[in-house]
Amino acid sequence: MMLSRTQGVVAAAAAALLPTMVSGQGPYSLASPDAIKQTASDAVWDLMQYYKGNLTGQTPGILPGPPPAGPYYWWEAGAMWETLIDYWLYTGDSSYNQEIIAGMQWQVGPNQDYMPPNVTASLGNDDQGFWGMAAMTAAEMNFPDPASDQPGWLALAQGVWATQANPDRHDKTCGGGLRWQIPFANNGYDYKNSIANGCFFNLGARLARYTGNDTYAQYANETWDWIETIGFLDNSTYAIYDGAHVETNCTDINKAEFSYNNAVFTLGAAYMYNYTGGSDLWKNRVQKLVDHGLSQFFPHGIAVEPACETQKTCTTDMLAFKGFMHRWYTTATKVAPFIAGQVLPVLQTSANAAIKTCTAGNNGRQCGFVWTTGAFDGLMGAGQQMDVVGAASSLLVDNVHPPLTAKTGGTSQGNPNAGQQRDKFNANFAPITTGDRAGAGILTALVIGGIFGLFGWMSMGD
Repeated sequence: MMLSRTQGVVAAAAAALLPTMVSGQGPYSLASPDAIKQTASDAVWDLMQYYKGNLTGQTPGILPGPPPAGPYYWWEAGAMWETLIDYWLYTGDSSYNQEIIAGMQWQVGPNQDYMPPNVTASLGNDDQGFWGMAAMTAAEMNFPDPASDQPGWLALAQGVWATQANPDRHDKTCGGGLRWQIPFANNGYDYKNSIANGCFFNLGARLARYTGNDTYAQYANETWDWIETIGFLDNSTYAIYDGAHVETNCTDINKAEFSYNNAVFTLGAAYMYNYTGGSDLWKNRVQKLVDHGLSQFFPHGIAVEPACETQKTCTTDMLAFKGFMHRWYTTATKVAPFIAGQVLPVLQTSANAAIKTCTAGNNGRQCGFVWTTGAFDGLMGAGQQMDVVGAASSLLVDNVHPPLTAKTGGTSQGNPNAGQQRDKFNANFAPITTGDRAGAGILTALVIGGIFGLFGWMSMGD
């Protein structure tokens, strides 16, 4: 995901493709568990119409792109597979499991760490992190295992984490932290941001809980401390800002707020709360993140992306963020149940608003992006469909188990050496416990012009 590949604002002309629908006329319902399952099923089918990787001559695992070949960069397919894994968990529908397995395995790369050569030249830590989090979700939910000659879901998550924990990724600029980009020649290598570090934090917290290996938790703690010290996390409001450039020692903080930053840290903090046995420190952090997140991104009980939505400057990548927030907040209630009473009613209200933006027409059912109007806005795409799938299917959260661990039924095969083939990390990594053997590019919203300017969006890796 390179700075030079800025996407244009989503064309308003898309609104002409389908007639605008008024509130209450959409094809979906959330009135009962069966209705929720049907709505989620229909929305997933519509989502998969954007996926061409299962067709002859196409590349498995990715959505059409990158531009100009199609609107989607590499990271967004990883997010789509995670959305579909959650959908399978909540609804029990296994119709797409083979596509999920095939797509996620096709993109693992030669070192089984989600760094395939065809995307490395434009690869960000956040791109890689999204695929790693999808693999971690598969491990935690006991998603069906791949073939025995393919890497297990846990091993893939460990591979991503290990490459990102490599000292080569954490230089001394700005006192530490991951850069946005991985290759030093890429535009954006001079930028350190919250989403790259948030994915690493999130993955470490989850691996710590799953395996019982405290090394992962130590890195998660260090990442949180760095984000707070450098000022990307405002410890008075708990706003999480986008990032800053290394040439200023990360003092030129871009104070744009995006929902996926809040959500990725909220979920990671919830896992740390659970891993530490409910420590007051992590409980306080989770609560403050949720308080700010609900206020900032659900101002009337309905999900919005205020940094771009109110200015009509949202780009393709931004259109998927609402679904992440719905799904990750929902999962957080399973590992930090004390927030459930505050969070779940808001997500219910927001999901009901979301389905009112969906319409049926000659092009099939499609959903819009702006949920506060109760009408279809014409902005169709894979991201918008993912948002509705996540919002609807997550309402079935009461019917599913919490994320598993190696000790509570997780069976995914791990690999303590995953991701270490190419680097000098072996000497620094503590051995994985016996529990491991038993079960065990997003676009960041880098805003060039400042918070009050028109936001230029830097797309993720292809």
